[in-house]
Amino acid sequence: MHSVGLLVYPGFQSLALAVATAFEYANLMHGSAAYDFAVVSEPGGAVASSQGFAVQTEAWGERTFDTLIVAGDNECRLPPRSLIERVRASAARSRRMASICTGAFVLAEAGLLDGRKATTHWLHARAFRERYPRVQMEEDRIFVIDGPVWTSAGMSAGLDLALAVIEKDLGRKLALTIARKLVIYQRRGGGQSQFSTLLELDARSDRVQTALAYARENLASDLSVEVLANAAHLSPRQFSRVFREETGQPPAKAIERLRVEAARLMMETSRHPIEVIARETGFGDRERMRQAFLRAFGQPPQAIQRISANAELV
Repeated sequence: MHSVGLLVYPGFQSLALAVATAFEYANLMHGSAAYDFAVVSEPGGAVASSQGFAVQTEAWGERTFDTLIVAGDNECRLPPRSLIERVRASAARSRRMASICTGAFVLAEAGLLDGRKATTHWLHARAFRERYPRVQMEEDRIFVIDGPVWTSAGMSAGLDLALAVIEKDLGRKLALTIARKLVIYQRRGGGQSQFSTLLELDARSDRVQTALAYARENLASDLSVEVLANAAHLSPRQFSRVFREETGQPPAKAIERLRVEAARLMMETSRHPIEVIARETGFGDRERMRQAFLRAFGQPPQAIQRISANAELV
């Protein structure tokens, strides 16, 4: 049985508790008690969350966990120094150390991320980088695995991290089954961006939103201005003007970003050759996709694919 501890301290973000459900369903669907999960704090007893309600916790005591997950808070406030020291000491006894969101600040303060890659919520990435220059911050990642240390981005990414832990321990099939049970479309790969192109475009009018939704559902098809304008029930000239006014960019650039996002996701969740991914996401050929990846990530598709493959092997 794997023991998992979720470490909280006063002011912790309550969404971190969601990881408990992933391990609960792992036990239910595995057919045996695969995980012994506990919410712990340094003193034990009731610990207040960021929302004000308190959660009953076990005293950490001398207990050792196979996987210790440090919850974050909303303000990047560090817990007492005594807790930081205990986190540092526990790394020698735990198989995995992990963090959710700003919990990465706790791991970094304990010196566990020095010389390693890590991520945290994008909003706090700059502050993290300035405070811990010895850590390689990868702010555009859902979660990062570097040896025995796992870090995840914003709070919902804690579920992705928990599912990745379950996949590593008990297999991909069970992790995907749990994701479906939790009504998660699919387990996001660690290399997936924290950002969604559709959210960033922030189209205001129904017509532009309709065109973007059409594009997302038909990436492999012709998505010329004429086609998108027809979906929006506007003339091509009107559509181009309204689209640029609302999103700050021309339609062609937005479509490229949607295709890059979809192609990267395919790399993380399948083993399709690059030629197939290029065709399925509307690039047509690998060279056009390569140029788009260089513009978006500064790396070719092969480099992104290698990162995803290495993450699966960890």
